[in-house]
Amino acid sequence: MLDACVVGAGPNGLTAAVELARRGFSVAVFEARDTVGGGSRTEELTLPGFLHDPCSAAHPLGINSPAFRALPLERYGLQWLHADLAMAHPFPDGTAAVLARSVAETAASFGPRDAGTYRRLVAPFLPRWDTLVRDFMSLPLTALPRDPVTLARFGLVGLPPSTWLARRFHDDRARTLFAGLVAHVMAPLGGFATSAIGLIFVLAAHARGWPVARGGSQSIADALTAYLKDLGGLVHTDYEVKRLDDLPPARAYVFDTSPTALARIAGFGRYYADYRYGPGVFKVDYALDGPVPWTAEEARAAATVQIGADSAEIGRALRAASREGRAPDRPFMITVQPGVVDPTRAPEGKQVFWAYAHVPSGWTGDLTDVMERQLERFAPGFRDRVLARATAGPPELAARNANYVGGDIGSGAVTGLQVLLRPKLSLSPYTTPHPAVFICSSATPPGPGVHGMSGHNAAKAVWRRLREQP
Repeated sequence: MLDACVVGAGPNGLTAAVELARRGFSVAVFEARDTVGGGSRTEELTLPGFLHDPCSAAHPLGINSPAFRALPLERYGLQWLHADLAMAHPFPDGTAAVLARSVAETAASFGPRDAGTYRRLVAPFLPRWDTLVRDFMSLPLTALPRDPVTLARFGLVGLPPSTWLARRFHDDRARTLFAGLVAHVMAPLGGFATSAIGLIFVLAAHARGWPVARGGSQSIADALTAYLKDLGGLVHTDYEVKRLDDLPPARAYVFDTSPTALARIAGFGRYYADYRYGPGVFKVDYALDGPVPWTAEEARAAATVQIGADSAEIGRALRAASREGRAPDRPFMITVQPGVVDPTRAPEGKQVFWAYAHVPSGWTGDLTDVMERQLERFAPGFRDRVLARATAGPPELAARNANYVGGDIGSGAVTGLQVLLRPKLSLSPYTTPHPAVFICSSATPPGPGVHGMSGHNAAKAVWRRLREQP
């Protein structure tokens, strides 16, 4: 009998399996697709030789993850690559605000009236970042805080809506950049704890950067898989689990799936009926015949580029997708251009480029033209560089990854108490009604992102349960 079966070979499932195997437990992973990866895959979606990341592409939380940093993933081929700038947010006038490794460079991009405000905002937390990120990403408390004072101070700043944080700034450059950071998790700007989301992203960038993985995000999952196998773990692909009886006997079953799928497989009925999914996304992967022709020089030096003319435009786009049930006319977009720093992604002189915008859950339209018109505002001539494109709306994304219900790449709305208490209002979010069944996906804290911390935290709950058993 195995100690644990893990269902789903995304970053969280693989991390949970690794953490259990490191502690001497026998583990097997079962993945429905023919390759591991989940939200951390790399595929030739457009033309031969162009390596695209179908979902996650840039990894500020990955390089800063306490779980990943404790594992020898570099030994198994994971290499983080850093562009000159972590992130850029261009404006229609050809200027840009930036998120750089340097606090001073970032502050200067906001203008003289807000530079000091920004420095004062990050100053209390950046020197204590390693402890803060471990405490924050272990909420609800899976371990006692190492620095409860700093965590509490962060909570005072982070728990209010990001619109409150924005009031600290005089000009819209800083407000716009922060609004874009909050939009990474598709949260309304006025939502609970959205200030914390923006702060975590900026602190992560200053601490260790906002890198891409050399060769594509698949290398993260491949490194986890290789390490797991060295620890004696097994990985089975092309193995779809429809019910618990499809799995071999084990002392514990750990699911890197949506709560909806877990309830169906484990026979939990409506146990997760109150769990809410967020808006979907419409994503376009491009093969380009050269770099994106950004007007702003800073955007040419950043691997990640946010697109939104100002904070009001970003707010309208989020409201359209999440509350009004329509696709935005001028969408906020997150874009990644890994070729700025990773020449392995495309043939010489060519580039891959990735962009997505928020749309209502389950939306079935085509946003390609709207997105490209928005891109042309900041990169005139962009369409002339396109060699091929691959589009995916909510139905296609959900078909590729069953965790993306309705096209929600965050596996659950990051709103209200569900920001912290997910998938149920419980201080034990990784356990389920069945004592041998656990959940470790992005539907559990700390939520979306390729960081493995949901798997890491869930593994703690599993090994404590296993050690209690005779």
